Amino acid sequence: MKILFDNYKVCDRCHSLWGFSAYFEEYKLLLDTGSNGRVLLQNMQKVGVDVQEIEYIFITHSHWDHIGGLDSIIELNPNVTLFVPASLSKHLINDLKTLVKSVIVCGKKPQNLFGDLYTTGLLGEEMPEQSLVIDTLTPTVVTGCGHFGIENITKVAREVIQKDILCVMGGFHLLRSDEEKILNTIKVLKTMGVKYAKPTHCTGDEAISLFAVNFTEN
Repeated sequence: MKILFDNYKVCDRCHSLWGFSAYFEEYKLLLDTGSNGRVLLQNMQKVGVDVQEIEYIFITHSHWDHIGGLDSIIELNPNVTLFVPASLSKHLINDLKTLVKSVIVCGKKPQNLFGDLYTTGLLGEEMPEQSLVIDTLTPTVVTGCGHFGIENITKVAREVIQKDILCVMGGFHLLRSDEEKILNTIKVLKTMGVKYAKPTHCTGDEAISLFAVNFTEN
């Protein structure tokens, strides 16, 4: 995974704004598009990701800081398949269908996207959000913001592929959580067998520090 857009510094030459986007080169899949297309494209160039190589875009949820760069990507590369949440505006979904190769609308039910990639399905009511599940030797779940709770998302991901999730990545939505809540989240994840963690975006500085202490080199 290459992080392309984050409110934490992606690389020395990259620009940071609030939002998140990551690229999975093996699958030619872009997860979310940050809040600003111009900055996303600049960062992609600086970390060596060619917009023309992207074949799939997975949108976790409808917040501006995860879909803001979508227009900029599809303007340069309309030959992509989008996996979008059903909670996205129906008008936007209809417009996107005229602009790209294909649009697959994902609802509450988990489903296989292709190969060893799955969606958890939309989780939560206030801000429905889907997360990406990667069924490899190190089963992984990748979140955009993790509004439903990273521990709850991980439980669902484990049910989707019938395997323990060993790695969690992305925004864990702990920015406004106190230390007790954060430590309990870490405890639950470890109890479920999670070995590796890559918290970023809306996880928050305190939570990232506590994850670093508890997962050490992992």
